[in-house]
Amino acid sequence: MLLLSSCCISVCPFTAKQPSFLRTPQRITSGLSSDRMILRGVGAAAVSSSTLRDLVFVVNPQGANGRTAKEWKKLLPYLRTRLGKDCNVCESLTTGPSHAIDITREAIRDGADAVIAVGGDGTLHEVVNGFFWEGKPVSSLNSEASHSTALGLIPLGTGSDFARTFGTMILVKLWTALLKGCDRVDVGVIANKEGRDLHYFINVADVHLSAKAGFYASKYKKFGNLCYVIGALQAFMGHDNQDMRIRVNGGEWELYPQVTALCVGNAKYFGGGMKITPNAVPGNGNLEVVVLQYFKWYDFVLKLHKLYNGTHLSVNNVSSRSVQSIEVEEISGSGSIYVQSDGEHLGFLPRKFRILPGAIDIIS
Repeated sequence: MLLLSSCCISVCPFTAKQPSFLRTPQRITSGLSSDRMILRGVGAAAVSSSTLRDLVFVVNPQGANGRTAKEWKKLLPYLRTRLGKDCNVCESLTTGPSHAIDITREAIRDGADAVIAVGGDGTLHEVVNGFFWEGKPVSSLNSEASHSTALGLIPLGTGSDFARTFGTMILVKLWTALLKGCDRVDVGVIANKEGRDLHYFINVADVHLSAKAGFYASKYKKFGNLCYVIGALQAFMGHDNQDMRIRVNGGEWELYPQVTALCVGNAKYFGGGMKITPNAVPGNGNLEVVVLQYFKWYDFVLKLHKLYNGTHLSVNNVSSRSVQSIEVEEISGSGSIYVQSDGEHLGFLPRKFRILPGAIDIIS
């Protein structure tokens, strides 16, 4: 465990418009000290000399009903004393939906060594999507980039389910990881039927009942983890299982009758601690697909403990398989089957899911 002292903190106000790599580069002006240069007005990242490492903390102050902001204020003194004089920390507060995406793209464009999401799975989800632009890594759009930007996480949100799989990115590990190198983590990609409208996820994507429950749960975040229970109860109202067909790894279409929920896991947990895809490993080049069929409301009540501890794969009408890609369509074609990823509503079926192996460096 690395113990460092005194860290320079620079707070860089940012109003996102369009990614900076689409705008004219702005002049670099002198910063707070002679050995550091800061790029003014281009987002979250502070552009440093080669002796400094830039860490961009993307903070969602509204997370967990404001608890994220309170906890983050407590962490700032810790940052000052633990990350060291060789570390340039930049704080960037989000102001609304998708802001974290723009901040992350700015940071990567400006050469940040790491972007750390401070908040819950929603903040992490946006930061991960900020690593990409029109189907390509943002880093590949910067011809002058000399290194890749790593992803980090300080889980201070409502659910923080990804952290349950990968572990909390403890602050004292940040500098050590940047010096020694990071792990590579897979990222999932979701597209429409035509293969367009790309969206990225790092945790779990899901279809039908669980996605609908997540959609409703997002409206009750003020109740903490209880929001997932409220969302599930609301989703059950008027719910009907649906016949679906899937195609795995570009093979033949298969019929899956009376699907209750279909979950595509890059990691293990969702819904506030439910171990829905227990065999998923976010670095093995595969997605785990778990399908629940013929479930009634009382099945969830009787088997809820198995869903939370990850032993539900032995239950009747639950199946699991490892895939690199999967296409999902509903037979009826109603266009009303919910799809979400990392707790964010993405629309409705049909959708295609696939894995991007080792897409991002992650501090672990």
